[in-house]
Amino acid sequence: MSQKPVQLPLPGFEAARADWRAQYEAQMGADRTVRNRSGIEVKPLYTPDDWSSARYMDDLGFPGQPPMTRGIYPTMHRGRTWSQRQLIGFGTPEDFNGRFLKLLDAGATAGSLIPCNSVFRGYDCDEVDEELLGTCGTVINSVDHMATALRDVPLDRISMAMNDPVPFTLLAFMLGVAQRRGIPWQKITGTSNQSDYISHFIANHMFFRIALPGSRRVLVDHVAFCQEKVPGWNPVSVVGQHMQQGGAAPAEAMALTLCTAIQYVQDCVDRGMDPDKFLPRFTFFFDISVSFFEEVAKFRAGRRLWQRIVRERFGAEDPKAWRFKFHGQTSGVDLTRQQPLNNIARVTVQAMAGIFGGLQSLHTDSYDEVLSVPTERAARIAVATQNILKEESHLTDVIDPLGGSFYVEAMTDAMEERIAAIIEQIDKAGGMFAAAQAGIPQTYCGDSGLAFQEKVETGEETIVGVNKYLSEDEEDVDVQPLERPDPAVMGAHIKDFQAWKAARDQGAVQAALDALARAATSEPAGLETNTFGKLVEAAIAGATHGEICHTLRRELGFGDPLVMP
Repeated sequence: MSQKPVQLPLPGFEAARADWRAQYEAQMGADRTVRNRSGIEVKPLYTPDDWSSARYMDDLGFPGQPPMTRGIYPTMHRGRTWSQRQLIGFGTPEDFNGRFLKLLDAGATAGSLIPCNSVFRGYDCDEVDEELLGTCGTVINSVDHMATALRDVPLDRISMAMNDPVPFTLLAFMLGVAQRRGIPWQKITGTSNQSDYISHFIANHMFFRIALPGSRRVLVDHVAFCQEKVPGWNPVSVVGQHMQQGGAAPAEAMALTLCTAIQYVQDCVDRGMDPDKFLPRFTFFFDISVSFFEEVAKFRAGRRLWQRIVRERFGAEDPKAWRFKFHGQTSGVDLTRQQPLNNIARVTVQAMAGIFGGLQSLHTDSYDEVLSVPTERAARIAVATQNILKEESHLTDVIDPLGGSFYVEAMTDAMEERIAAIIEQIDKAGGMFAAAQAGIPQTYCGDSGLAFQEKVETGEETIVGVNKYLSEDEEDVDVQPLERPDPAVMGAHIKDFQAWKAARDQGAVQAALDALARAATSEPAGLETNTFGKLVEAAIAGATHGEICHTLRRELGFGDPLVMP
């Protein structure tokens, strides 16, 4: 039986609402004001007064069509489910390879390589304390290391995310591996998953390797090179995760992420690139907190805003350029060391929020990630969680199943309004590059993070096992962190690396690094002075990660984040 749109006033509506309100107030007494993490008030009940289906075409429409609220593809998860992209990183390249192949066998459909913290900081394994190596990611410093890590991985069929900040040496190494195997670069797919240097400058300082102007230059070079040479690669992933894990509330994180994306689009346009050509390869990467409906509304509002921004501000005409493609990762910030098995439930709720929010790929955290790099058992459970949500729960049967909910639509509108207001503020500050230099985004992160922590400490926000429902019998003591890498194995890895460096064609390596340095200090003028192109050549010639980073830091400046008072 077909239903007509709700027409107000409904017969009996006002009387019934007044009767409900009286009963509600009688039972609740002095009702408290409820606000979500973004500070938006949440009412106890939503009705047609809060959202009318008469606004359907303006606010919802259909999947794959403006305003994109309901998803960027016509079929969404009913036609093709999200990519299961589990982050992996531990020990040596051999360790990574073994774990990655097991996860592929367990159902993962894409990979995400996490390098060692020494790599994130821009150094080779023989430049840092051996005890620090391989505990948080994989030690990969050369094309040979990458060849070992990706042994038996079909690079022409598996999408890879490289958690690889400016200057993107891991992608260069992977392209070198593909060249050795005879795989055309046109068949390589995946994402430069940490390309967002502004988010690193603001909220993830370890990833900020090269000074802001130099990072800006290398990123635009990276986009230009990939557009021409690696067209299936996504060279830009704008990382809202860092903002949110750095303290920003969900609405703030979305707003700051969109502002960063606007800056990158403008920088590419200023270089002479066509938005309809490069925007289809722009992607986003978000944290998914346990605040379920708020997260769903965050993603729906962000998707609606982005299509309007790229169409109205940048004149993009290709519908592929309007798509707000995003990867979601369940929030490690919400996970707890206390009663860590509870994290399985938290991750499930977070994953469902991302799915209902319309993500394109998903990483589910392992329950023990607060203790160490995930154990294999915990990682298998994380993959199985996605399999259950995808295969057993029927979450993918209906596109945007929460669409039309008075609450969800009203919250989506409220989130959009809050996000748009912050974008306007950043625009007035001169854009995200200037705003970051002035500390405006850092202030959002710091103020909101402190406010949330104060709510946890006063008990206004409940964290199960931390400030409520504490356990005295320590039933979870059997959850043990992953053991550190075997020192003998890591020591052998370092010695092999040093021997390999000594046996290289030193002249070829130095010539390639010199060419990279010249490109970095030249005006951008096509591939001949493209820093990333010269970086790929240096990697293939045998230059190491540390050597490449040192060269660019010398020419473009060391990455020093802003220190807030």
